[in-house]
Amino acid sequence: QPLVSSSQWLQHYGLKRNKLSLSQILSQIGFQHRKDYVTTLGKPVASRYADGLFPQYKRAQDGSVYNLTAKKELILHFVDCLIGAIELYKQRMEWLTSESRQIFGVIQEQCIVIVLDFGTAAPSEFDLCRDALSMVLVEQVIQISRFNLIRAAQDLLKWQQKCTPVSEHTVKSAVTWLWKLDHMTAVSHTSSAEALLEAMGDEAVSS
Repeated sequence: QPLVSSSQWLQHYGLKRNKLSLSQILSQIGFQHRKDYVTTLGKPVASRYADGLFPQYKRAQDGSVYNLTAKKELILHFVDCLIGAIELYKQRMEWLTSESRQIFGVIQEQCIVIVLDFGTAAPSEFDLCRDALSMVLVEQVIQISRFNLIRAAQDLLKWQQKCTPVSEHTVKSAVTWLWKLDHMTAVSHTSSAEALLEAMGDEAVSS
């Protein structure tokens, strides 16, 4: 499935494009029950000619009333459209919360630096972190343009001096570098900030 932002996805698949918002549906299956200002009464009064002629729907948001004129077939058509839209949203949510996206979200930027701060993680936690990072490299970083890895430590470690073009070779190289990192390395109170500053120092980096 394509790696797209929520706004792009909504534009392509969303309810607005398919005219499936409540207001759009109501305008296609009926008409609004109108009010007009009656001078002698000094207040707006709704017309009464439609009372009893049509089923009516009152919107909770603004209290407006719609007279429903659509035949059963058209309403069932909208039911099918809404069920299809709901299924698309479910698929989108499943995709957004699966694999590396569950941990890192969806990477939308084209040039990124991932700062690794393992702190004093136990060996098992260290390996879990590297598993997760390997997953995001293989699943998401492979789809962008440039990247780099920096490890926060007293002696800061960089995979490359600058962000590197993405290819199968560079992603594999980064994964190999990641798994060759020593578990224990000297850290300082400022190592995380220094790694972030180093990442921000590359003008090409957008995230």
